[in-house]
Amino acid sequence: MRKKVTVVGAGNVGATCAQEIARRDYADVVLVDIVPNFPQGKALDMNQAAAVLGYEPNIVGTNGYEETKGSDVVVITAGRPRSPGMSRDDLVQTNEAIVASVTKEVVKRSPKAIIVVVSNPLDAMCHVAKAVSKFPKERVIGMAGILDTARFSAFIAWETGMSIKDVTAMVLGGHGDQMVPVVSATTVGGVPLEQLVARGRIAKMVERTRKGGGEIVNLLKTSAWYAPGAAAAQMVDAICLDEKRVLPCTVLLEGEYGVNGLYFGAPVKLGAAGVEEIVKLKLTAGEKAQLRNSAAAVRDVVGVLTHK
Repeated sequence: MRKKVTVVGAGNVGATCAQEIARRDYADVVLVDIVPNFPQGKALDMNQAAAVLGYEPNIVGTNGYEETKGSDVVVITAGRPRSPGMSRDDLVQTNEAIVASVTKEVVKRSPKAIIVVVSNPLDAMCHVAKAVSKFPKERVIGMAGILDTARFSAFIAWETGMSIKDVTAMVLGGHGDQMVPVVSATTVGGVPLEQLVARGRIAKMVERTRKGGGEIVNLLKTSAWYAPGAAAAQMVDAICLDEKRVLPCTVLLEGEYGVNGLYFGAPVKLGAAGVEEIVKLKLTAGEKAQLRNSAAAVRDVVGVLTHK
């Protein structure tokens, strides 16, 4: 029996995510948006691409939530995107209301679903979805670390001239300028990054990763969508196909990595039950200190939420 995945928000990120999931061909996809005719048009276009790309045309676009009933996974991308000069944190009040409303609607119709949050500020919006849904922490997960790690991996591949397929990296912490690329756990073909690239060059790649979203906003005048959409789809794959992938996701930590009661980026085993295990990495003293700074920054944003 095919899985059912709902993507809320038919903008660039949501539409990219929906098509990536459709191309895997294991799930029917419902694309929801408040703009009349917009998700219907996106869905029709994706369905017509099925003949070319080789998947079954089972994408429904809707302005309501009845079609989402019985979803296995709900991906929430709805919300205002960033514009130049705006931080992810600037979006908190506007997007809190949107994410709270969306969560209430989808939970009402899919009480057994796993929620994947993509809306920014990501860490804070996970708290909102958790508070409104009242789901266990294993079933409310944020997409951030996969995207940040993908950006770090791209920079490493360019710097070393080696295949991105051989880069193994991990970015933890909050989805903001204090995120923590874990250099000590980064390898290319099994060789530690620090043996391949000078420290100064690594520091520049780390900084570019931290500002990766802002770099794209400055170029496009809006948020990225290809990499975020693909990253969210990878999480849906791991859940729907019970892949047991170890991926960096935003999860509610309760003492792990010295962080308590906060949605925060950490490596997890992701499968059919959602977060099935939080994986503990051995970090350097410097990386631990960076994580503490990142956690403090996330707490500041979470502190202004109505839903906690």
